[in-house]
Order: sequence, then structure tokens, then C-alpha cells
Amino acid sequence: MKVESIEQTRSPSGKLRVRFDNGSSLLIFPSVIAEHGIYSGMELPEAALNSLKESNAAASAKDRAVRIVSATSISKKELEKRLIQKGEKEEDAKQAVMWLEDLKLLDDKQVAQQIVRNGLSRGYGASRIRQMLYEKRIPKELWEEALSDLPPQDDAIDAFLQRRFRGRKPDRAECKRATDALLRRGHSWNDIRRALERYAPEEEFYEDAY
Repeated sequence: MKVESIEQTRSPSGKLRVRFDNGSSLLIFPSVIAEHGIYSGMELPEAALNSLKESNAAASAKDRAVRIVSATSISKKELEKRLIQKGEKEEDAKQAVMWLEDLKLLDDKQVAQQIVRNGLSRGYGASRIRQMLYEKRIPKELWEEALSDLPPQDDAIDAFLQRRFRGRKPDRAECKRATDALLRRGHSWNDIRRALERYAPEEEFYEDAY
């Protein structure tokens, strides 16, 4: 097969269109074209064409990985999963993740710390933040270190109750709804009970009743 022409395109990633004399064409990254020394009029045996396609697939995974990492904080496992979901081959996805890790552009420890900060800013408790770490595929051995700086949740729960009740004395049904909401946010019953007692010290609160 002979390369008929190499043309510019409007591809956001700068891919060039390589046309062949059999009427077929491929969108190829410029770096891959340079790596394989592709030029117009070049004869390209089948083995060389397959090698070109493999290199282009690897470059595609790297390009997509860079765009994802540039847009959001992400763990290594989550990045690999997302690349595969976007259509990249599993091996190319793994290699792209390793490549970014070697470039110090992926750090699960930093991502874990960011997740904890995000959870705190939303008023979440420890169990909900652990769920976030799990969902983002952070290795479990990093969880406790990331959570070690988690402050006591009293202030977050107190602020929630103040917003919820607006200074009113809540009835039992309102307390039940507030308790359920705080439990969904990942706060423990003991922390919630202490906060309710601070808000309404004249009341008694029992877990079975909530």
C-alpha cells in the first residue's frame, strides 16, 4: 500500500489525514507520523501499517488521558476505567496511566486529600467521605491517612441543624427528618445525638426512636 497524501484536518488534537492509494485513509497524530517517518509516495507494507495503527492507538490514549487529567482530579484506577469506557484499548489505557505517573501528573494521595476536602466543604461525615473515596477508586491503604486530618464534625452538624430549624424548637418528626438527612451525609448517630442535645438540651434522644 502506498501513501498518497498527508493532509491537514480540523481535528482538535491536530491529527493529520493519511490517504492511501486504495482509497482508504487514517487520522494519525503528527508525532506518530514523525516517529514512523511517513511521507507521501511511501510504500507501506502490512506489518508497517499495523505498527502505525498500534502507535496511533497508544498516542490516542495518552492524548485523552492528558485532557481528562487537565480537567479534573482523578485516581489512577478511575482514569484507566474512564479511558477504556471512552474506547481506548485496555493495554493502551494502562500504558497511558503509567506514562502520566512517571511524569508526576498522577498522585492518588493528593487526589484522596482533595476528595476529603470536597466532602468537608459539603458538610459530609466520615462514612460518606469513605464512600466517595471508594467511588473514585482510591486505593484503600490511602483512606485512613487522608481521613486522619478530618476535624470533629460537631460544627458541621450544628450548622446543619441551625439552618434546618432556624432557631425553632423542632418536634419529634422534624428531628427524625433531620437525623435521617445527617445519617445520609455520613455522620454517626452519636455525633448527631450530641448535636440534638446541644440544640434542645431539655429533650432526650434515643437511637431507637430515630
